[in-house]
This record gives sequence, C-alpha cells and structure tokens, in this order.
Amino acid sequence: MSTPISASLTPTGKSYRWNRERYSKTRRFFDIWFFVWRFLFGRWLLTKSWSYWGGMTDAKRAARRRAQAIWIRETFLDLGPTFIKLGQLFSTRADLFPSEYVEELSKLQDRVPAFSYELVEKIIYEDFGRHIPELFRSFDPIPMAAASLGQVHKAQLLSGEEVVVKVQRPGLRQLFDIDLAILKGIAQYFQNHPKWGQGRDWMGIYDECCRILYEEIDYLNEGRNADTFRRNFRDREWACVPRVYWRYTSRRVLTLEYLPGIKISHYEALEAAGLDRKRLAELGAKAYLYQVLNDGFFHADPHPGNIAVSPNGQLIFYDFGMMGRIQPVTRDKLLKTFLSIAQRDAEQVVQCLVELGALVPTGDLGPVRRSIQYLLDNFMNQSFEAQSVAQISDDLYEIAYDQPFRFPATFTFVMRAFSTLEGVGKGLDKDFNFMQVAQPFATELMTNGNFPDPSNGSLFSELSRQAAQVGSSAIGLPRRLEEVLDKLENGDLRLRVRSSESDRILRRLSNINLGLNYVVLIGSFSLVATILLVNQYLLLAGVAAALAVWFGLLYWRLMLKLDKYEKMF
Repeated sequence: MSTPISASLTPTGKSYRWNRERYSKTRRFFDIWFFVWRFLFGRWLLTKSWSYWGGMTDAKRAARRRAQAIWIRETFLDLGPTFIKLGQLFSTRADLFPSEYVEELSKLQDRVPAFSYELVEKIIYEDFGRHIPELFRSFDPIPMAAASLGQVHKAQLLSGEEVVVKVQRPGLRQLFDIDLAILKGIAQYFQNHPKWGQGRDWMGIYDECCRILYEEIDYLNEGRNADTFRRNFRDREWACVPRVYWRYTSRRVLTLEYLPGIKISHYEALEAAGLDRKRLAELGAKAYLYQVLNDGFFHADPHPGNIAVSPNGQLIFYDFGMMGRIQPVTRDKLLKTFLSIAQRDAEQVVQCLVELGALVPTGDLGPVRRSIQYLLDNFMNQSFEAQSVAQISDDLYEIAYDQPFRFPATFTFVMRAFSTLEGVGKGLDKDFNFMQVAQPFATELMTNGNFPDPSNGSLFSELSRQAAQVGSSAIGLPRRLEEVLDKLENGDLRLRVRSSESDRILRRLSNINLGLNYVVLIGSFSLVATILLVNQYLLLAGVAAALAVWFGLLYWRLMLKLDKYEKMF
C-alpha cells in the first residue's frame, strides 16, 4: 500500500497540540481559560481611549474589532475540533455576537491534519472485530478529505460496490467531554456577568451546543439521518442521496455509497460539462424549500462542499451529521407569524415571537415593537422579487443584537442555509433570486395552513377573515372588561407611564444629590483632619484625610459618569 499521510501536519505544514489520541485535562483547562481571559482583556481595552496610539476613533475601533475577530478564528482552529464546530455554530448566531465575529467565524475552514492509516486500521478493528482486508476488497490509505471530526477514505466492498468510509478522529469523544466540562464553567460565568448575562440564556445555548456536537459524532445517528433524507427524496429524480451500508457502519465508522460529482460552486467545471447553471440554481433552492416546508427535516449545513452535481444534472447531497427538524406545532406558530408579517401587525408579530421562544417577554417591549414595525414598513414596501434573504436576515439580526431575542438554533440554521444557497444561486446565475423561487412555496404554505392567499385578491376570503377576527374580539370583550372592573374595585389596577426624558432627568437629579453628599463629606473630613492636625493627633488626622481623599475619588468618578451620560443624549 501507499505511504500513509502525515498525522501531524496540515498542507501548510502547521502542527497542532490537540492532534493526538489522549488529552491532558489540566493543559486543556489552561489553554481554554487563557483564551477566554485574553478575549475579555481585549474587549475591555476596546473601550479605553488611552490604549489607542494618537487617540481613539471609530476607524481605529473598527480595525481593532476586525483584528480581534481574526484572532478568535485562528485561535479556534488552534484549540481543535470542539472549537472548530462551535465556531461554525456561532457563525449562525448574529443575534448573539457582533457582525465582525460572525463574518470571520463563517470563514473558519474545517481543514485540519489527517491522522495515520495505522489509527484507521485500529479503529475499524476495534469496532468490527475484523481487519480491513477482511471487510474491503480495496481501501485507499490516503484520505480523500480530512476534517475536524474525521476523515474519508475511498474503498471497495468484497461484493464490488464502490464506497466511501468515514472514520472518526481518535479520542474525539474524550476531547469533547473535557472541553465541554470546561465550557460549562465559562457559560456559567457569562450567565452571571452583570452586563453579558442580561437577556441571554448562555446555559441554554451551552446545552444546545452539547446536544448538536454529541449528535454529530454519533455516526449511527448520521446514518439514520441519511436514510431519512434519502426516503424524503426518493420520488424526486433530480436529487440523489447516497445509501448507507449498515453492515460496515458503527458509532465511529460510516460507510456510504460512492457518488462522485462536480462541486456545485465549481462554476467553470459545470459549464464545461454542459450543465444548465440556471436550472441548477433553481433546483438547489427547490430542494431546500422541500426539506423545510414539506418534510420538516432539513440539512443544517448546506455549504457548497456538501452539494455536488452528477454528470446527468442531479443534485448529490453529502454529510448528514447536522440536521434540523421543524415540529408540527412550531410550523403552526410560524404560519401564524407569517400571517402577522403579511398584515404588518407588529403587536401580533411580537406575541408570535414570544410564543415561539424567540423573544423574552421583558417588562417593556416597546422598543422591540417599534423596531419590528419599522422593519415591516420597509420590508413590505419592496416587491417580493426584489427582496433578498441575506438582507432580510441581516435586518432581523441587527434588530435582535443586544435585544431580548433568543432565536432558536433551528431558525438560525434555516436563515444561514437560505443565505448560503442564495449566494451559490447567484454564482450559478447572476439573475437568480431566491425569494422569487420561494414564492410558489410560500403560497402553498399559506394555503395548507388554511390562511387566505393575499395574492389571489379574493375579497370574500379577506372579509371572512376580518369578520372572524372581529367576532373573536367581540366575544372576548365582556370578559376582559369584567376583569378590568374587578381589578379596579379591588385596588389592583395599576397605571404605569414611562417617559425616557423624565427618567433621564430624575436619574440626573439623583446623581447630583449624591454628588452634593460627597462634597459635604469631603469638606467635613477635610475640616476634621485640619483640626486634628493642629492639635497634633497625627494618626487620627491621617485617617480623616484618607476618608476625604476616598470620597473625593468617588465624587470624581460620579462626575465622569454624569458627563458620559449627558453625551449619550
């Protein structure tokens, strides 16, 4: 057989400490927390004007944020598989992280060093109790591709079928156990942080990441996903999904049918093969819309490397480790949300988002409601064909960032997939528009949900809907009035009026009052220190002087805070 590929070097010759079978908990703890503290220190320096040579400007801050985002991406690669997968998950969470971080993490390439053929033989023997020559007629020792979780080898079964064998990286589960235990402490730290913990369920995000990561390293689960995906597309001749060979599959080894094709983003190769690029762009969008809207089971990572095209123009799908599911109850809530968006009803949209768990019901949702109304007014004024998935998702995330939104992973996976496929479609066909392809599916969705189709112009259906809505409100009105009257009689009715201007003035008066108290204390302790010093009580005089200096520092800090607050308004 050929000489095995090096287990310690990437194509660029870089080595990684994590590329091993066993891991030190102490070393991983130090490496991960060292990264966290460097990150926190960098974030702290970001707002300090004295840390900028020649003074702080918006351009310098933006450049430093970009540099920090690049450093995070490179450090995630150095920290290994757990952080590579987390970086790919975080690249979908523009509602949680600044845009610079999301943009850089989306560039995180899952190209890492391969492990040796000897380890491949060892894993296969441990899982099947038989050596490679007993299972395969031929087995290429040099992998076709190597990623953070495993690598793929081309092989041939004893029965003659051409297959690809995906073998998991040695010690991967142990690494996940160590890293995720450390990350739990980090998530708890951020959850309890006075600034970053507000409106963010970091422990919920941690639990979700754990579930996704452990599912992805279970190759039996990936095999079941591939089988389900294949069944869903069995009646669509334009799509092709490899079959699973279960006799040669275990938790760490997955054997699939070998289906070669042209990568969908290799536009020149597709052109040279005589394939219709416009048709392929439409099929890519059509395939994903079928997954999301019809099947409720979709590929959560449809990047160009996971989609190929056969010589006869069929779409070929690879890698089924990360899949998403949309439950029927969630689909009903989404339908209700779509209807509220179509009616430009920001109040109802907010309520739907709360029911979906995408919005945390805080004490005052007024700013969120106004932001959504602004988005609806601008979004709905455009023609359907002129709308872009990437633009819509960017607008949503811009509203969501630093607001009490918690988009579920399913939502962010769908939006990222739509944006990715829109980019691939535009590469295949410069006139491609994802929303235009999606229009008939959206119409079908509204119809299946028993909602009126706004495009059919049916006056009767619209009047029926409005009458039903008014009737429902009228039936519930007496009960609501009775509840209000009961609260009024019992003294439980409270009226709360908020004014940002009055809040600001009251806060300023409170701070000024506190400042006057500091001035009185500074003067008092200074006078006491002077009297004690004159009477030669040096120790007591020093204590009084120290207290005067302490209250002086507090006063100075309060004045800086007041000045900063005034500049904000």
